[in-house]
Amino acid sequence: MFQVAIVGRPNVGKSSLFNRIIGERKAITDDIPGVTRDRIYGRATWLTKSFGVIDTGGIETGDAPFLEQIKAQALLAVNEADLIIFLVDAKSGITETDEVIKRLLFSFKKDVILAVNKVDNHQMLSNVYEFYSLGFGDPIGISATHGIGIGDLLDKVISYIDDSKMAIEDDSIKLAVVGYPNVGKSSLTNAILGEPRVIVSNIPGTTRDAVDTRFKYNNKDYTIIDTAGIKKSGQIYESTDRYALLRALRAIERADVVLFVIDASRDLINQDKHVAGLALEYGKAVLIVINKWDLVEKDTNTMSEYEKKVREEFQFLTFAPILFVSSIEGKRLHTIFEAVDIAYRNFEKKLATNVLNEFLLNIVAFNPPKLFNKGQAKFSYMTQVSVKPPTFVLFVNNPKYVHFSYERYIENRLRETFDFEGTPIKLILRKKE
Repeated sequence: MFQVAIVGRPNVGKSSLFNRIIGERKAITDDIPGVTRDRIYGRATWLTKSFGVIDTGGIETGDAPFLEQIKAQALLAVNEADLIIFLVDAKSGITETDEVIKRLLFSFKKDVILAVNKVDNHQMLSNVYEFYSLGFGDPIGISATHGIGIGDLLDKVISYIDDSKMAIEDDSIKLAVVGYPNVGKSSLTNAILGEPRVIVSNIPGTTRDAVDTRFKYNNKDYTIIDTAGIKKSGQIYESTDRYALLRALRAIERADVVLFVIDASRDLINQDKHVAGLALEYGKAVLIVINKWDLVEKDTNTMSEYEKKVREEFQFLTFAPILFVSSIEGKRLHTIFEAVDIAYRNFEKKLATNVLNEFLLNIVAFNPPKLFNKGQAKFSYMTQVSVKPPTFVLFVNNPKYVHFSYERYIENRLRETFDFEGTPIKLILRKKE
């Protein structure tokens, strides 16, 4: 996916602009410089074109806390991005730090859009002209707080997106192998491929980049993407770790099915939930792969007890099948492909509108919505608007009348009726005008 990084010195409004572009308050904003230390990732769509957005910490000179780490974060984002939004402040004008950032950006030789923030009224427009001297072409005056000029900025952003680059490169089923470091992702990849194409090591973090390998299995085309282990933010210190995280996130973004790998020989940890949550956040089909099953002492109930424990820990992945494999011994690997094919088929499943409306009529008649927020929901229409993942719009007299438990009821009945094993589904409630 086309990536856009927002860079600039502290307190020019990068996080406010990031939140404005992605349409949600994901980045923390504050008048105190240096609030954003780590990179934050989001996705945006403008005039049918989608792109990734990276918010970065402010680059500055001096002896501020975490200065080198923040600068390293920002420069890694610049290196990975396809386009840079260099954000400056109309109220303070060009500063020495702006000049330093300018030189850094010129050294990367990447496309740069110069955005002048805090142009909150017409009187401030004249302040934009001095920024021509930075040498990045026509500056665009905006106000991230009030939304002024954001449309012009986004028009400029998507002008850099080549439609040919947005096209799907091939029709293979893309598998991203993700998990906490040292759970056996590379070993599993090698076992699936049948040859050691990826470096395997028992040292956590050996894989720093995402590696794509296309292959055939039972006359079907697949692309498997081995990724670096995803650490939680408090454990990410080195720039290479942070770069690995970005590559892993992009691997999930490109994938159809995520193989979420757990090490059966150790206890489940919160970081496992974090990694699984990323796959769900990106709306991907998911398989839970319990690797190193050969290392577990077993009796007749071991597998069912472990599966029960996984279900309790990952209640947000009830749709994901659980597979037990041994990459070292090559056991039960065929179950992965059986589950991948089912998950992918459901991931791109499309249901006819007349079938969905008959389904809606039946489930509402069987279990009518109860009163909620001083009203009762009355559904009138249901249609599927997209796939990967399957996304459904339900028209209702007032979305506020729909309790979250009733949404869960609709989703559960959808899964029971049409089989959506392996894939998330999205429900969008829309008020009927």
